Amino acid sequence: MKIAFYGSSLLSSYWNGAATYYRGLLRDLAGRGYRIVFFEPDAFDRQQHRDIDPPEWAESRVYPATEDAVRRVIAEAATADVVVKASGVGVFDDVLLEGVIAASRPDAIRIFWDVDAAATLAELKTQPDHPLLRAMPSLDLVLTYGGGPPVVEAYEAFGARRCVPIYNALDPTTHFPVPPEPRFAADLAFLGNRLPDREARVETFFLDVAARLPNKRFLIGGNGWETKMMPPNVRHVGHVYSHEHNAFNTSPLAVLNIARDSMAAMGFSPATRVFEAAGAGGCLITDAWEGIELFLTPDEEVLVARDGADVAEHLQQLDLSRARAIGEAARARVLREHTYALRGAQVAKILEETSAQKRARSAA
Repeated sequence: MKIAFYGSSLLSSYWNGAATYYRGLLRDLAGRGYRIVFFEPDAFDRQQHRDIDPPEWAESRVYPATEDAVRRVIAEAATADVVVKASGVGVFDDVLLEGVIAASRPDAIRIFWDVDAAATLAELKTQPDHPLLRAMPSLDLVLTYGGGPPVVEAYEAFGARRCVPIYNALDPTTHFPVPPEPRFAADLAFLGNRLPDREARVETFFLDVAARLPNKRFLIGGNGWETKMMPPNVRHVGHVYSHEHNAFNTSPLAVLNIARDSMAAMGFSPATRVFEAAGAGGCLITDAWEGIELFLTPDEEVLVARDGADVAEHLQQLDLSRARAIGEAARARVLREHTYALRGAQVAKILEETSAQKRARSAA
């Protein structure tokens, strides 16, 4: 089966947190015999900050961010057995959604893949004429980056035929333990772009902690923090390319995961960083959100913090021996239960079921 996937970027993680999610899932599906064509716009300087070259397991199609180019790539949906429009492409999102549905064959499986379900659902609640609501009757599936039962119930209430969370996971060939690098040495490190619905939580869970613990070393990576006032014991290293993530996760004593406001409120939404850190054997401290125990066991495989005071307490009590034990336990858990091979098998089964259902409806 041929999959035409319209997303933000497969080649670059620059202002694109879904990159490693796409890579892990699609590489596994390619290994199962699916032919992947990934369409991504040349936008937001992503192509100037590529992490990878076009991979052998997917055909990469980069198109200019123009109306003519969008029309041309939309037309190619007609050649696919599975057509996927991901959320957050960043340019021509509505045009792409409506276009690929109209261009796809009646027998093709049509999917909206939501990598920010909390934000999308918030829009649907306030915009009764939202293009996704108009497209919903034509979609066979809504797949989501996370969100658990609350997201499934919400999407089904909006008319989704079937909604299934496909959680982030680990690709053990990409994220694994490596020797520490002095560039990323710190007591606590955080990696994430500066976004409006994350910044206040970064202040609470990271910057305020740094101010409280002047004898500790803090490291922040990601785009947008250049103009942010920070305590003197916080070092900013800018954009961290995906091939540097292993060293970023193994070099500090601990790494911090901070969910965006919407993700924390929704729960059941482990970020890519959670599995990348665990896969590298890093000791992870995460802000609290519902459902964490489905992925990692608190106090054994992850340290959970309700606020900045909890982060500070964890950091003061943490030594190298315990940090390593937590990191090793987390790595063992994700290798056992949360790999992209398991997620790929889940998606392949869903596609097979959906294909059979469409054939049955067509024959009826």
